[in-house]
Amino acid sequence: MNTAKASEKIKEKFANAITGWEEKNPKRVYFQIPPASLRELTRYAVNELGLRFIIASGTDTRRTIEILYHFADDNSGAVITARIVLPDKKNLKIDSIGDIFVGAMWIEREIHELLGVAFTGNDDLRHLLLNDDWPKNNFPLRHDNDR
Repeated sequence: MNTAKASEKIKEKFANAITGWEEKNPKRVYFQIPPASLRELTRYAVNELGLRFIIASGTDTRRTIEILYHFADDNSGAVITARIVLPDKKNLKIDSIGDIFVGAMWIEREIHELLGVAFTGNDDLRHLLLNDDWPKNNFPLRHDNDR
């Protein structure tokens, strides 16, 4: 499926959830959805559109934590990215997609330990990169840890 077709199908199916849309080029699309739509979107992208979950990346924007979920269309080389904004940095929770795409459990562990996001449904959020004795609630990629 080409990017334009996948993008249009996502726009149509999630019209009520999408709060932002940006087409950087014909093979690179970003859109924003609320956290509550992530699992449904992931199922749809993987099972209906034949996209492959590549990776998720997280960032601290100082005001929010954003997680970008990247999906690939291996036939066209296109990447479609869902942006999730977690506005409450004191309550960083989002549902895991690990039961939909098992490989996501590793990146959820990494985002958890580096940014402090709790992934509901992922029961293995132990350290992946940091030492086991790393100070609790000290997340290396969080700006509020800056001195």
